[in-house]
Amino acid sequence: MAFAIGLVTSARLGDLVGRRRMFIIGMVGFTVASLLCGLAPSAELLIAFRVLQGLFGAVMIPQGLAMVRQSFAPEDLQKAFIPFGPIMGLAAVLGPIMAGFLLHADLFGTGWRMIFLINVPVGLVGAALAWRYLPDVPRDPSARLDPRGVLLLTAASALLIYPLVQGREHDWPLWTWLMMAASAVGFALFVWSERRSSHPVIEPSLPPARARVHPDAHRHRDDAAGTGDRGRSRRLGCRARAEVRPARPARGPGADHGRSGLAGAHDRRRHPGRRLGPGPPLFVAGLGSGLIFAPLLDIILADLGDHEVGTGSGLLNAVQQFCGAPGVAILGTLFFQWLPADGWYDATREIVWVSIGCYAVAFVAGFLLPKRAREDATH
Repeated sequence: MAFAIGLVTSARLGDLVGRRRMFIIGMVGFTVASLLCGLAPSAELLIAFRVLQGLFGAVMIPQGLAMVRQSFAPEDLQKAFIPFGPIMGLAAVLGPIMAGFLLHADLFGTGWRMIFLINVPVGLVGAALAWRYLPDVPRDPSARLDPRGVLLLTAASALLIYPLVQGREHDWPLWTWLMMAASAVGFALFVWSERRSSHPVIEPSLPPARARVHPDAHRHRDDAAGTGDRGRSRRLGCRARAEVRPARPARGPGADHGRSGLAGAHDRRRHPGRRLGPGPPLFVAGLGSGLIFAPLLDIILADLGDHEVGTGSGLLNAVQQFCGAPGVAILGTLFFQWLPADGWYDATREIVWVSIGCYAVAFVAGFLLPKRAREDATH
């Protein structure tokens, strides 16, 4: 929750004080928080230090994507995003494996504490490399931070994320629904505040940028509406005649949801003849997810101006977190609702089919994305 609610605000702070500086602050702060976690004398302090970890992670993460966007030419941007996918995938796989190894090894008698202490040398090396190699992207001298907007956004985000994370465990009591209703009011007040602020938290030019979602549609409207609408389309960022290159991320979810269905069909206890288990189809599902990552980042961030890229990066990461929370809440609730009557196998299979439905929706929505990523922004 701490990570999710801090992303947009910290991205704006990157515009204000400089993204390289904010990244290094986030890296050092995360390292110090990890050390404090490893030394925590009680569970309460451990939770508090974990909150610090989340906040400093939120300080660090948006700056990286924003610096990549500003440091590479448009024609090289997708290539720059390609390493993100494998590195994030390896981190997700190796993290739990490394944690299990450290728990089992009990190095120096530290037990679980080594899971956090291992971050200290890694963080120090990362901070040193960031200081040495990260580009010093110029900050936006006109950037300001709106305290009222930050407060409303933080409160509304917390009111949404907390009940989604904790609701199923407590069987969705009344307070979870009241908090989610309050979050809707909070987000409405945030929108009201943003429209009246001279220095909004979210760059005001970003919402009209959704007109970029499908430039082909605007091209057809340009042909019919004449030169007056052409000027408006250009102001909205719809360059119909831009030179472009292939991107097509919509194929990823197709591979993903098809192979996930195969994964759900496997159960070696009920089907002893099937020795491979869910590994191969899940491997293909992972490839499908990987195919999405680089082109999607390119499509989302490539068309943003320098004054928009910080907020855009923060919003991208925040939306990922905010979508993950209800996803876990909904699927987890359905799974445990079906589990007592259906058992593990059938409940898992039914959840996989629900996931396939979600993938199908994402697959169809993928066709609303531009078929190609813009390369020439001069038209």
